Amino acid sequence: MGLGAASVLFAASSQTAYAQFRPTPLHVNTGSTSSRNDPVTFQSDKVSYDDHAGVVTWTGNVQVWQGDRIMRADKMTYDRNTGVVAATGNVASSQPDGSVLFSHYAELTGNMRDGVMTHVNALMNDNAKLAANGMRRTGGKINDLTRAVYTACEICAKNPSRAPFWQFRAYNATQDLQHQEIDFRDVYWDILGIPVLYLPYFSMTDPSAKRHSGFLMAGVTPHDRYLGTYVTIPYYWVIDDQSDLTVQGLFSTKTGPQLSTQYRNRFNFGTLNILGGVAYDDYRHKGYTNDFGDAVGAQNDRGIQGYVFARGEASITKAWRGGFNVQIASSANYMRDYRVQGYGSDTLNSTAYLEGFGTGAYSRLDGQFYQGLNQGVIRNSDLPFVLPHYEYSFLSQPDIFGGRLGVNTNDFYVYRSNGVRDQRGEVQLNWNRPFRTSLGQKYLVTLRLDSMVYRATHLYQQPAYYNYGRTAVVGQVVPTVAVKMNWPFLRQFMKGHGTQIFEPIVQAIYAPNTGDGMSRNMPNEDSLNYEFTDSTLFSLNRFQGTDRIDGGLRGNVGMHGNWTWNGHVVDILVGESFQEHIEHDRLPYSGLNHHMSDVVARARVEPTQYLGFTARTRVNPKNGDIDFGDALFNINGPHFGINGGYVWEPVTPFYYYVNDYRTANPPSVYYQRMNEISGGVSTSWASWHASVFARRALSRKQFVAIGANAGIQNDCFGLDVMYLKQYTTIGGQQRNSTVLFTVTLKSIGAFGLK
Repeated sequence: MGLGAASVLFAASSQTAYAQFRPTPLHVNTGSTSSRNDPVTFQSDKVSYDDHAGVVTWTGNVQVWQGDRIMRADKMTYDRNTGVVAATGNVASSQPDGSVLFSHYAELTGNMRDGVMTHVNALMNDNAKLAANGMRRTGGKINDLTRAVYTACEICAKNPSRAPFWQFRAYNATQDLQHQEIDFRDVYWDILGIPVLYLPYFSMTDPSAKRHSGFLMAGVTPHDRYLGTYVTIPYYWVIDDQSDLTVQGLFSTKTGPQLSTQYRNRFNFGTLNILGGVAYDDYRHKGYTNDFGDAVGAQNDRGIQGYVFARGEASITKAWRGGFNVQIASSANYMRDYRVQGYGSDTLNSTAYLEGFGTGAYSRLDGQFYQGLNQGVIRNSDLPFVLPHYEYSFLSQPDIFGGRLGVNTNDFYVYRSNGVRDQRGEVQLNWNRPFRTSLGQKYLVTLRLDSMVYRATHLYQQPAYYNYGRTAVVGQVVPTVAVKMNWPFLRQFMKGHGTQIFEPIVQAIYAPNTGDGMSRNMPNEDSLNYEFTDSTLFSLNRFQGTDRIDGGLRGNVGMHGNWTWNGHVVDILVGESFQEHIEHDRLPYSGLNHHMSDVVARARVEPTQYLGFTARTRVNPKNGDIDFGDALFNINGPHFGINGGYVWEPVTPFYYYVNDYRTANPPSVYYQRMNEISGGVSTSWASWHASVFARRALSRKQFVAIGANAGIQNDCFGLDVMYLKQYTTIGGQQRNSTVLFTVTLKSIGAFGLK
């Protein structure tokens, strides 16, 4: 329909007027895919046409839309001679990206690609707001604004003229719609209307952009023991819709620069993430004496250093997937000097794997590589390569007898430059049959068969330390029969508002006496640790792996009680183990060094929803000594929280296998008690929060770590101050205290000073 004919039709009708014609669309953001040739539809309460002047005028609730763009105004005119569209009174334009533009007056020319607006307000994504006294649009791509103000804070509904919590005020600004950037010049940063910072220039990504290439916030650290004063300058590059790259330069006053990158890609069938860096490290590292009294010489690892952390995963079929996780660094000192993530751990672990999933089944084939980071404790030559490692597990559906059969295997080849080299093949069969009696007793019958075969060399080296220098081919077959009975008694009290459970538990287990693995030259890779607590009281095997199996005839008894009423809970378990045969492969203070074991107990008390307490212990029944104990408590209120913990053990078991425990006593640090206490307090009120924590080794009379945090967080602003001091020494060195200031501005980003 032509414009003239439409106008005649509008004048003859008293109803709401509609028309369609094809001028250039009325819009501000040109990022949409709508075509200029799409029809534009007008709607208004009234329309008039001045044929002599060639002007169409719409008045009263004027709406114009084309595709996904809409413009509204109290009045709008279109001059066919000049191509000028003028809109006045409550002008509003909704954009395809979800933002809305408001103005008092808008005048658009040049096929609607150029124009001016006065008293402009833009409501953008993420509740961001941009306002200006005036705006000029050029080519439909650039908006130049005068006296611009930007904020992402809420505006006070009762007093809109009140300054928001923070805002940027600029003499002028440029909004690049094509590249999704906003540049401000002569900028003041106001907090509560008070200027706190002046910037001659400030650039940010348009809030409508989900991902945008450009420089990220630079980081500044005034002092670091190894780097001195240093700055980091990151750049983010959006490669395409599924991948990106971040490049960061680090420049310090004490050592050479570092360049690091991170590449990320999300495929339809998997993901890929590669993080790496290279630097020239010229920090001089000194020797030191470790906790065992051994002298560790200075490391000659200056010069070009680097690291690569790569992780990837891909779905091959619906049932199979593969992946890898590679972590390699040129030296531990380099990671410490440049604060590379992962420093502080004992090792860097790398693996590549292939795994499959089925109904009740799981299969995995992988290889593993380890790199030591704390040379004073563990050397790279002591760490193994594991290639290959195969794991399989299967659990059947209930059979005709009502039981389930489980099949497991865990096979590997372990190679060490300095240490035992061995291969293991394993098959484990496990059949469980639960049933109940008419008296309410719950029984579980278990039949288990563990069979392993080994081929091992260098058994005289760590971690075995056997007096055997030849190749050993050994194996074992260990059948186990177990019957467990739970007999819960249940009653109600407090007129049905409370319940009590009284549950005796009895278990009988028989397996052949496996004896001392050393006498059979049997290597031990996965059973160096033994744990006897309330959580393993009824376990068939309390070793962490299967290289060692609990053998002999033994019985386990326990008493479990639970009281629950009106939100209050008391739960207690006490138990003990009785054994005919004493295994010699267990650690000292294991709690099972006599025919009658230590008594294990656990108690959980929750008197209210705000208070909780859990404690565990293991007590020697002969002398009353506590061989293990820990406790945790927490108090949580509407505006505060308190938590604490305590752990006790007469030795530090991590150091037992450091040297040849068969011929020499463990190092002195093994006999140092684990006696630590920790705690923290946190509070929050309205927008404010604060917390403090500490961990102290009572036996060593020193703190392990202390820290505190305080800040404010509202709808658009965040300020956090964190303090951290770690007293742990790694590689003979310890960092200074860390203080971190972080300012977060919604829709802009975070600024940090460390």
